[in-house]
Amino acid sequence: MNTLSRSIFALSLAAAAFATHADDGQPKLPTIKLSTGMYVIQAEVAQTPEQREIGLMNRKNMGASEGMLFAFEDAGQQCFWMKNTLLPLSVAFVAEDGTIVNIDDMKPLTLDSHCSTKPVRFVLEMNQGWFAKRGIKAGEKLQGQPFAKR
Repeated sequence: MNTLSRSIFALSLAAAAFATHADDGQPKLPTIKLSTGMYVIQAEVAQTPEQREIGLMNRKNMGASEGMLFAFEDAGQQCFWMKNTLLPLSVAFVAEDGTIVNIDDMKPLTLDSHCSTKPVRFVLEMNQGWFAKRGIKAGEKLQGQPFAKR
């Protein structure tokens, strides 16, 4: 491949990457590494009210071990719905220390409420079935920087 062909190929790849990003309708947020047992998660962190409101809306895909962690200033009952969310998701409601309080599956494009059964500071959304496929249940702990003592 000559230099011109390589340049055109590189530009095509960059344009495709930008188009995919633009198709998702929003920029990716900063990510952190979380884990539970032997499983590692790369989670985008939604920590402002605007970031939490948008969440994963309009995203068309998400990697197998990727998710979004919603971080709230204080613990409380958190409820989520799937308005404008195209991906089927599983949601884990997580206490301040990383303990999973409850997990629920959510259908795309619905307004059904999915709520924590106890006050939580964090909510982790993953592709639907991610927790079940790995045998992860309520009572298990997530590890990572957000769950360190305040």
